[in-house]
Amino acid sequence: MAIPDSVRLDSPVSWGASGSYRTMTLYNRNVRQDVRELGELLGEVLEEQTSAAAMDAVEKCRTSAIAYRAGDIDTRDPIREALASDPVDHQQTVARAFTTYFELINLVEERERIRSIRRDSQDGTLDGDLESAAAQLAELDPETAQLILDETLIEPTFTAHPTEARRKTVKAKLRSIASRLEELDERRVTDREHDQLWRKIDAEVTSLWQTSQVRERRPEPQDEARNVQWYLESILFDVVGEVYAELEDLLADEYPGVDVPKLFEFRSWAGSDRDGNPFVTPEVTTDTLERQRAVALEKYSQALKRLSGVLSQDGRRVDVGAELERSLKADRERLPGVAREAEERYPGEPYRQKLKLMRERLRRIEDVRPDGYGEESEFLEDLDSIDRSLRETGADVVADEYVEPLMRQVDTFGFTLASLDLRDHQENHTEAVHEALESEGIDYRGRDEDGRIEVLTEAITQSEPVLDLEDPGDVSETAERVLRRFSKLGEWQREFGVSAIDTYCISMTEEPSHVLEVLFLADQAGVVALPDHCGLDVVPLLETESALNGARRIMGTLFENEAYAQALDAREDTQEIMLGYSDSNKENGFLAANWDLYKNQRRLAAICDDFDVKMRLFHGRGGSISRGGGPMNEAMLALPNETVSGQIKFTEQGEAIAEKYANPEIAERNLEQMLNAQVRARHQAIREPEENVEDAWLDAMDEMAAAAREQYLDLLESDGFVTYFGQATPIGVIEDLNLGSRPASRSGERTVEDLRAIPWVFSWTQSRCIITGWYALGGGIQAYLDAGGDVETLREMYEEWPFFRTTLDNASLALARTDFEIAEYYADLADEDLREEFFPHLREEYDRARDVVLEITGRDSLLKREWLDESLRRRNPYVDPLNVLQTRLLAKTHRTDDEEQTLRLTVKGIAAGMKNTG
Repeated sequence: MAIPDSVRLDSPVSWGASGSYRTMTLYNRNVRQDVRELGELLGEVLEEQTSAAAMDAVEKCRTSAIAYRAGDIDTRDPIREALASDPVDHQQTVARAFTTYFELINLVEERERIRSIRRDSQDGTLDGDLESAAAQLAELDPETAQLILDETLIEPTFTAHPTEARRKTVKAKLRSIASRLEELDERRVTDREHDQLWRKIDAEVTSLWQTSQVRERRPEPQDEARNVQWYLESILFDVVGEVYAELEDLLADEYPGVDVPKLFEFRSWAGSDRDGNPFVTPEVTTDTLERQRAVALEKYSQALKRLSGVLSQDGRRVDVGAELERSLKADRERLPGVAREAEERYPGEPYRQKLKLMRERLRRIEDVRPDGYGEESEFLEDLDSIDRSLRETGADVVADEYVEPLMRQVDTFGFTLASLDLRDHQENHTEAVHEALESEGIDYRGRDEDGRIEVLTEAITQSEPVLDLEDPGDVSETAERVLRRFSKLGEWQREFGVSAIDTYCISMTEEPSHVLEVLFLADQAGVVALPDHCGLDVVPLLETESALNGARRIMGTLFENEAYAQALDAREDTQEIMLGYSDSNKENGFLAANWDLYKNQRRLAAICDDFDVKMRLFHGRGGSISRGGGPMNEAMLALPNETVSGQIKFTEQGEAIAEKYANPEIAERNLEQMLNAQVRARHQAIREPEENVEDAWLDAMDEMAAAAREQYLDLLESDGFVTYFGQATPIGVIEDLNLGSRPASRSGERTVEDLRAIPWVFSWTQSRCIITGWYALGGGIQAYLDAGGDVETLREMYEEWPFFRTTLDNASLALARTDFEIAEYYADLADEDLREEFFPHLREEYDRARDVVLEITGRDSLLKREWLDESLRRRNPYVDPLNVLQTRLLAKTHRTDDEEQTLRLTVKGIAAGMKNTG
């Protein structure tokens, strides 16, 4: 498939990119080769699948964009002229070509990341790995090392938030291409095998080109739940065992007596998060729980079948021990028919007989027949008996390689795969409680906060229920949904186990009663029976300034409350508190939000300490810097020491899930980095329970954050700013995209207050004016300097204080991804008076933020990682035509259906190019 010289993609200016690479014998390829050859292949596909004229349009946009970025031409007018003169189908081809290019380049960079991980691991230069974590533990006495491990629990929580811009079909094709690239890179292949693999890649790229990039329908909650489920069953299920095995091996020599406990637990909101999503019904949650259990049981059944192929020991030659014999005898009595089949099929092979009986007990969990496993602890007990038996026979290596990893999987994933968190807005609970109690003759709405607390406390502590959740009477649709959900909660826990769905997050918690309302409804459902049982962690989500500043009042009132104290006691005196990063940023701006979150984490730790309550923080982080994103291991190390209890929970959202967990080696690397960071952070917290931060630094942050918040709010409250936002970003298109099952706005109004944080950030990212990650940073720092502060203090803060360093490094990334030349095209879409009022100001603030960051960090470049700088340079020329095309289409007052389709496709392409949405 030859390409004309005018269209060749390996010419000096081509789809491929130049770059250095250190050759290693582990690999057959390098990043430059991958970029070049996939670029060439895409060019061939374009030539075959499109017209010559459309291909010329693509090529003119590409070469002009590269020439402008290289300084060979001084204007992007050739791109604009090409797009202006092209018919709609050519414009769509341009959008699809660049979008597809970025999808392929993302795979290339993923492959290069894997090379880097393996190369550094081989060289012993890999930062944040398990080896360094084990080395740090090895410096401690065994008791302290065991304490740190026992206290550590890392809980990634996958959400269904609509930030994943790619279709599932597209992702599947890309994963297929990635697997072929891996084969070419890591296998020694013949020329014939090479050609066969490349033809498969060719076929997938062709199919990818012919596949729609834009969803024709909004995904349903079940789609989102299946998406999360894929990462759990296809990647993490196997990776987790490898992480444990490596850590155990590293610790074995230094600490033969130290046990590695459960360190990871995975949770999910997909299929259970109701906040602002009316489509997540009890039926959706039931379906999610059923499918996840079915997947987990099938994975265990397959593992037992594979294990049966290994444990073929002859019982006449190997004494399996009395414990396993007793276990096998109990199963024979429990399942005599299956036992006879097992004895006939595996005569004299006790392990295989036991495994067949175990598979039958797994099968009967979802069966009407009795004698299935009641809970995962029974299954673990059987595996443990096999493990001990093998070790007694001297087959330790068999137990280590085949039984121990399965036990780790069961301990991590249970019969649920991932525990579900429920979530809803506090207003809905309050309304449901009001209406339900009103039908019982109790005026709840008319009472003040103290009165509401009194009613709820008495209702929770009395033995008889107040409400009939099955028949609540004549209530509103909102109240009926809430009451039915709690009724189903009791059923879910009885059917799937308490651990399958044992957490309830309350959005926009502002009062103690908002927490007690959920505890009351759970009590009425039989999920709570105080003082002996509380089957639910009730988790306030503190996300507004008033809630965070009122945390002592809210949490202190709860801790002193009779009913809530009993609930805490039943939950081992552990209180989970969720912090909202997204709305905090949208409400206060980047710098003020980060500082508020830091201070309030310390405040919450002090409150919990005062009441002798163990705190587990749940960090509601998004994928973007603006919403608490950035490297999770760095974020963990930057947390205040007072908050590092060992347990940590955080959300994983949207495209960040795919970036971290779609590839097994990258997923394993992420888990290792997080475990390394948490072990180090907990060790530091034990050594220094209260973080020693100099008063001058705290004062500086107070002054900078206050000035930054005032500047940010002035912007948001300026007349015409919301209108400018609507005109100078593609928010109107984003609101209509079928990204997720949840609406983009809580009420349908376009106000900054009502708009969800995800589309707010997504819109600014698309326009390359990422104010959500840096606006008012420069102004806040300048205010501190103008008041007598000095740069040297700020440099000391950056060098010695992880919080400040991480904050500035994250802002640097947002600044680096901002491009005001491109942003100006979007500003030109706004009314002239609004443009002249806001755009010069934003540019001035960008320049100020960039300058102060460079001055404080002492760097010449905004990015401290060379590979990231190289990635941006590689991507920028190819994002530009998409931005130019998007602004051209946004400028049209009337667009055809094809133009609307092309416009939506530019959003997907820019998101792929920026590797970020919201």
